[in-house]
Amino acid sequence: MSDLGWNPLHGVPSYPAGRYAVLADRIGGILHSRNDILLVQAEAVVALEAAAVSLARPGLRALNIVTSSYGGWFGQWLQRGGASVKDIVAEPGLPIETEVVAKALDAGPHIDVLALVHAESASGSLNPLPEILALARARGVVTVVDAVASVGGHRLDVDDLGIDIAVIGPQKALGGPAGVSALSVSGRAWHLILRDGAPRDSILSLADQKSWVDGGRRGLPGTPAPLEFFALEKALDRIEAEGLENVVARHALAASATRAGLAALGAPAWVPAAKASNLVTAVPVPKALAPAALIAAAGQLGVELTEGVGTAPARLMRLNHTGPRAAFQTVLSNVVAYGAALRQAGHPSDIAAASEAISAAYRS
Repeated sequence: MSDLGWNPLHGVPSYPAGRYAVLADRIGGILHSRNDILLVQAEAVVALEAAAVSLARPGLRALNIVTSSYGGWFGQWLQRGGASVKDIVAEPGLPIETEVVAKALDAGPHIDVLALVHAESASGSLNPLPEILALARARGVVTVVDAVASVGGHRLDVDDLGIDIAVIGPQKALGGPAGVSALSVSGRAWHLILRDGAPRDSILSLADQKSWVDGGRRGLPGTPAPLEFFALEKALDRIEAEGLENVVARHALAASATRAGLAALGAPAWVPAAKASNLVTAVPVPKALAPAALIAAAGQLGVELTEGVGTAPARLMRLNHTGPRAAFQTVLSNVVAYGAALRQAGHPSDIAAASEAISAAYRS
């Protein structure tokens, strides 16, 4: 008798143990990193917490740059492990200023670890990563970069920039699964992580992952979810076929076209292009209008717009052009839907001019 409850997804074969190392090397290629690449069997927030837990000790001094809730969480995780943490909090929805970081680094005492997010999907802002990393390198500070949103959407050269720990997730610009993530870990970072008392026997232990690296990078501990790793392979296949530089350029074009469309619409973007992410464009909502009403009006057209996260009192609306959405059709529908929502709320918007500006950006 056939089992009517059977689903072919339940019978997926195990992911071959010999291919984990290949996956790690392919991710290292995307990151331009010769450091150790670790695979984490969970969404990227777990990899971020693992980095914090593995570094944090009494006596460790950290400078934590907060430009979204993710930065706030990282500081809390460090403090929970006994580290002394100094948070630098940017203005809501805005990137941190390099001068503020330099001043904090020089205020003393010596900082051991500096942590920051590269591109903020919460607000569409972009922190000045090369400048901040140069400050840290000059002072011998180990750096942790949340590059979950930026990888594939912005150029990210881990070795040239000198990033000690880079955390990525494939679910955004890379267009991959959300249930697996990765870290690049330098020798300097390992020196801090592997000191006496390093956390062990935990999914949050990077020291345990070092044993996987040193042991030949075969089967991962526990019971890995094979579908996630097969999906990650397919995502990397697509990235490599398109070419990473082309993927980054596609996101840059989507961001530029979105900004051009919003400007023509009469609703200029929140931050200047040099301070903006290629993944999400944020626009301030006119004071008299309710963000929820604009979201609902766009939703009636089948377009998903979202509010900025943790950006009050800025009142930002986000237009998402990440991964497969970094394309003409999505950029056009995002801006047109926002313009239509503004019109429905009684706010003037030049939808025809916005459409032409987006078309011109893609024709050039």
